[in-house]
Amino acid sequence: MQIDLHHGMTWVVARAAGFIEQEAEIIAHASQYVDDATNYGHIEFDNGAAYERIATAHKMLDYKNLDSLKNMKVWVPFHFLPGNGGLPAGQNPSGSFIQKLVCKPHSYVAKDMITECIADKARPYGLHRLGITSHVFIDTWGHQGFAGIQHKVNKVNEIKDLNGEAEETWSEHISEYFSDIFQDDIPSLGHGQALSHPDQPHQVWSYINGLDEKVVRDNPSDFLVAADELCKVYQAYRGKEITGLGESVKQEIAQCFIEFNMDDGEVRHQLWLDAIKTDRFGLGAYTLTYIAKGEGSWKHQALGTTRAKGDDDSYPFRREFLTSNWKYFHDAAKKHRLCVIDDILPRYGICVS
Repeated sequence: MQIDLHHGMTWVVARAAGFIEQEAEIIAHASQYVDDATNYGHIEFDNGAAYERIATAHKMLDYKNLDSLKNMKVWVPFHFLPGNGGLPAGQNPSGSFIQKLVCKPHSYVAKDMITECIADKARPYGLHRLGITSHVFIDTWGHQGFAGIQHKVNKVNEIKDLNGEAEETWSEHISEYFSDIFQDDIPSLGHGQALSHPDQPHQVWSYINGLDEKVVRDNPSDFLVAADELCKVYQAYRGKEITGLGESVKQEIAQCFIEFNMDDGEVRHQLWLDAIKTDRFGLGAYTLTYIAKGEGSWKHQALGTTRAKGDDDSYPFRREFLTSNWKYFHDAAKKHRLCVIDDILPRYGICVS
């Protein structure tokens, strides 16, 4: 999924579950920032203090994507949560080990991730971790059928849209630019070869995967289920009755999937922000914004810098850094990754550390 759902829709669902506006904003911001936190490593302060942040995403054509260890530390815990074939801990899907790594919607692994997140809600970064968990959770619908490593299961052929017309694959899309680099071995990581089809809420499509299986995807239906289940997660987090989305909010979300049918996620995102500002969902009008980098971003507020990188710099230390949203996000991300890779996945016989 893209920024329209990870930020805009997530805010709507959080409000529908009873979070106040500012809480919903933290959750939604953290959810989207999972896709935008691409830098990692230590930062140093002028008083000798230091802090280590981690990357929760890489750009799809970044050379780091070719490093299997980094794939496991980034794509597996934050984007393509292994589904264990949809089976509970102690059971194994038929086939090879890759079947354990393929993402499955609302898997037992995902439910364990939710349980661990809720158990950690008293932490100062509790809402930030909930946002990160939200991103991973709804992506189990968007990224179903793909794995966060390079494997033939991620190969995509014969993409067809709702009308059965052939679509250009990622391999065809970039081959003219990168043929000298990749030659015949274009990386089959995640859903890269499917372009943005798995992320678009209006898309109904099909493809043949690397195991020669035909896969049919109905994103509007899948994503509406994801929104409803996310609402239940939020209600459980708040200790409230678990009912899912109210019918009116659910209908408006479904209608947005239909109306906001352009391929550009940023354009769809602005339409979600406009809908929130005009109180389309009946949750109260609110001016929601998102700044990934630069002035006004969480990083800028925490470190006082508008530079995208600049890790060699020494930053002035301010006590407010310790309670900044940016630090809390990275605190939560480190806890999430450790929990998924070291605690949850081994229960399912999955070792990726």
